[in-house]
Amino acid sequence: IALKKHLESVKKHYKELGNKDYPSLYNINTPDFVLMFVPIEPALLTAFNKDSDLFLDALDKRVVLVSNSTLLATLSTVATVWKQEDQKKNALEIAKAGGLLYDKFEGFVKDLIDIGNKINSSQESYKSAMDKLTNNKGNLVWQVERLKILGAKAKKSIDQKLLDKSKNE
Repeated sequence: IALKKHLESVKKHYKELGNKDYPSLYNINTPDFVLMFVPIEPALLTAFNKDSDLFLDALDKRVVLVSNSTLLATLSTVATVWKQEDQKKNALEIAKAGGLLYDKFEGFVKDLIDIGNKINSSQESYKSAMDKLTNNKGNLVWQVERLKILGAKAKKSIDQKLLDKSKNE
């Protein structure tokens, strides 16, 4: 009679714990299972011996039955699972951040290549303009200086280095 009452008490307690739905309580990060601690290990073992489905039935209600000898191992397992879950979340965040960084880097490289192309184009335009200004026969510097030589009234003079360069070509 006492064993039957004990078994009924254990079943009633884990059913009540399962019905409380602790995982959704207060919207906090909680495990999917509740641990039901039975402090007298022989009492739990006796209940297991009487009903071999007791552990699985409790597990179906999302309650894990633990005693003195299994509590620390169970808590250690829970801690490990939580740690792995955190690492998994971190790995997903790292992968997401890495993807965003990669995309940003790719855009930065495209911009640098575009800047380089524009610098090259600017240098080519500068060289072409300088060629017209100082190089080849009939360059602009020499033609303008020739006007001054022929009598054009000017208050300023073109830089001598530029004149020398334009005369040599």
